[in-house]
Amino acid sequence: MEKVVETFGRLDILVNNAAFQEHVNALEDLTEDHFDRTIKTNLYGYFHMAKAAVPHLKEGAAIVNTGSVTGLLGNKDLLDYSMTKGGIHAFTRSLATHLLPRGIRVNAVAPGPVWTPLNPADKDVKRVARFGSDTPMKRPAQPEEIAPAYVFLASSACSSYITGEILPIIGGYSGG
Repeated sequence: MEKVVETFGRLDILVNNAAFQEHVNALEDLTEDHFDRTIKTNLYGYFHMAKAAVPHLKEGAAIVNTGSVTGLLGNKDLLDYSMTKGGIHAFTRSLATHLLPRGIRVNAVAPGPVWTPLNPADKDVKRVARFGSDTPMKRPAQPEEIAPAYVFLASSACSSYITGEILPIIGGYSGG
């Protein structure tokens, strides 16, 4: 953060966007090392980045965290990942309340399936081919379809009255 402030003179926005995920077929297969790696990447990273950024953020600044639909609905194959994304949502709401007196907004985007390198990394060819097909839109999002949500939540011109919200972008809701 010091380097950012030194280079640009200030810090207005923090976007936390890091994740580790790997499918687990059974709870018994989830090792403590795997669990620790998920927690440290997905939760510790957001905590440490926010802690480093906040001293530099002024009134009107924004933090936008990346959550996930799995943090809202769970996922039978991503037990630890879903838990951390739910934790990110709780951290977002708690940090928003904590930073409100300082005029710093904190929100999260909770995407459904998005075509990024993270998703095919731990899937076989058949699962990659089906990725996102269970959404009402029958496909995953492209990153450029999710990016405007971050811009919206980061911009005080667009979202100055929004804090502590989790914005799901999941390809539609099913009727049943």
